[in-house]
Amino acid sequence: MLTRLHSECLTGDAFGSRHCECGPQLTTALREIVAAGRGILVYLRGHEGRGIGLLAKLRAMKLQAEGLDTVEANLALGLPVDARDYGVAAKILHDLGVRSVRLLSNNPRKLESLLQHGINVVEQVPLLIPPCEENITYLRTKRERLDHILPHLDAVARSS
Repeated sequence: MLTRLHSECLTGDAFGSRHCECGPQLTTALREIVAAGRGILVYLRGHEGRGIGLLAKLRAMKLQAEGLDTVEANLALGLPVDARDYGVAAKILHDLGVRSVRLLSNNPRKLESLLQHGINVVEQVPLLIPPCEENITYLRTKRERLDHILPHLDAVARSS
């Protein structure tokens, strides 16, 4: 079953911020689910800013504008790099009778969490959203420091 676990992102999903790829990931995931003829989208409330909340996320974004990367910004605020818990998503999938998924995600932590909660991930399907000037540094940090699967960034010049 094609499945997307989507972390809440008010700035990206609702307001179209280009500082992350969340909005385009949500749209692309929904398109892929429709094209597959069926699938599941679990929208995870409380995951704003990798689980630190909207206000802290906005503070972290200010630090990023001053030159810190997304990991450094969270740490500078005394916050975890990623505070999200995917256990509730696994519980939802269990309640729906889903035991095996094709996971639409670049994040290895989502895959690991589903496996730990008894959901078999038969395939991890990356969502490769074209980067833009506003998010290329953020995406590189996610790849280099958070191990996200983003091979398409290799084609983007380092000066971007």
